Amino acid sequence: MQSLQSKSIDSQQQDSGMCRSSYESVLKSRVFDADAGVKALHQFLTHVGCSPLEDLSCLVASCNNPVLNEDIGIKSDVVVVGSGSGGAVIAGALAQKGYSVLVVEKGKYFSERDLSLLEGPTMQSMYEGGGMMGTEDGGVNILAGSTLGGGSAVNWSASICTPRHVLREWAEDHGLSFFASEDYQKAMQEVCKRLGVQASVREESFQNAVLRKGCEELGYHVANIPRNAGPDHACGFCGLGCKSGEKQATTKTWLVDAAAADAVILTGCRVEKVLYNSLKDKSKKPSRIEGIQASLSDGSRLFIQAKSVVVACGSLMTPILLQKSGLQNQNIGKFLHIHPTQMVWGYFPKESGPKGRCYEGTIMTAVSEAAANWESSGYGALLEVPALLPGGFAGLMPWCSGADSKRRISRYSRTAHCIVLARDKGSGMVKVDKRGYPSIFYKLSPEDEESLKQGADKALRVLIAAGAQEIGTHHPDGEELQIKGATITEIEDYLWRVRSKSLTQVSMSLCSAHQMGSCRMGIDPSSSVVDPKGESWDVEGLFIGDTSVFPTASGVNPMITVQSIAFCTAKRVNEYLKDLSI
Repeated sequence: MQSLQSKSIDSQQQDSGMCRSSYESVLKSRVFDADAGVKALHQFLTHVGCSPLEDLSCLVASCNNPVLNEDIGIKSDVVVVGSGSGGAVIAGALAQKGYSVLVVEKGKYFSERDLSLLEGPTMQSMYEGGGMMGTEDGGVNILAGSTLGGGSAVNWSASICTPRHVLREWAEDHGLSFFASEDYQKAMQEVCKRLGVQASVREESFQNAVLRKGCEELGYHVANIPRNAGPDHACGFCGLGCKSGEKQATTKTWLVDAAAADAVILTGCRVEKVLYNSLKDKSKKPSRIEGIQASLSDGSRLFIQAKSVVVACGSLMTPILLQKSGLQNQNIGKFLHIHPTQMVWGYFPKESGPKGRCYEGTIMTAVSEAAANWESSGYGALLEVPALLPGGFAGLMPWCSGADSKRRISRYSRTAHCIVLARDKGSGMVKVDKRGYPSIFYKLSPEDEESLKQGADKALRVLIAAGAQEIGTHHPDGEELQIKGATITEIEDYLWRVRSKSLTQVSMSLCSAHQMGSCRMGIDPSSSVVDPKGESWDVEGLFIGDTSVFPTASGVNPMITVQSIAFCTAKRVNEYLKDLSI
């Protein structure tokens, strides 16, 4: 059997001269859209050699329903629920080890040619809740990918390794020595290699140039952001999918590895329950995994018997699936961290500031730790820039009047935004509602509110130093400041008012694109959901492989961290499967 550091399909294809279309053909040959119906699904599963499950009765009994004529049953060594940055890594690694792997994804697969890059339709088809999710009180707008590739398909390419102070906190304060190990460092190296992570950029975009120039003028820290795309990648629309195909999402990497090793990937298929049976011998864990129950859009059911199940639906949906499946661990859904962000903006007439338009060029190439507090508390805020397209811009800008909104929209292309992204010390929770969907509860803590305010102060100073002629926030009062002709006293008074305004009122537009910690890893079942191996405390053979296992917020864009943890979790699943065969 190959090791988990074995040669990837990427290098194999380079050796054989395969082109990008070949990558896509490898993946497409193993992907099936379950919306095609139960008959077509049955034919596909037979065609790709899935082992049929002749007797469905034991699995169906686990969900207290009779066997129906249209039910489909198959067997697989491993089922991975979700295809994002966690699930795809585990699927690729285990498939390359020779196990039969089946990936189940409720979202759809969009190749480059399928991408419209239209804001409304894409949000509807590639984001959880059509891009309209939020906390129950309306205080935070939530963005989470829901497509083949998950967040990796629609993120902004930032590929930042887990900071040292975060690893130290997880190892020392949470007792997870694994994060201080050489194995974890090697995992990050392997992940970065597989994604082609590099930090150079050929030509910086308008917004990133503004952030860099302002930081340099003020003597603030600023650095290049490592990214899973090349130095020439200038796709300002990657939040709607990467049309150029240069961004190394899981659909370009780990899922291709999985498909090349004969894994099967079902899209448009929603997992309803994880199935497990109680163990008579409770010396280890109360239950053992049996498989999953999924549903198709026509109401048909798919039952998959598996030796191991990996749940990787993301921090919002993983706890929902576990709760619907009847797991009783009291920590499921708790300790949700969201990296709350606020945005500030500066308007640059054509004659001022760096050249370009806000939607052109690479989305993220510059980052500042000026407000991060990494050397002290470890909790503060990063300064980055967003991909804010016209619909999002119009929705987030405060409404003052029709004329004012028209004025703001007319300046859209030369309005630079800066993200203030807090590493939140406080947390919220997610729980299943009566319809089976997530209800998200989150209140900004006083410490995190202060981090956002201090970050906003620095970000506004950066915009001024870069040459902005007007500055403002998304506070509902719409207050802005004309910089030209303003005195130092007037500027400081404005910044003081920004720091004085509450960020917890319902009409304030806070956002979150990173959700973590809702099924956190720990050393004690009384305060965590999974053990240090990533395995459920309650169900043997049930692993969790997404950002929900983070012990706390990572404080940086989480893609490399979740993929590195998943890389290590894949080894633990492999060990579990080998033990079963003894």
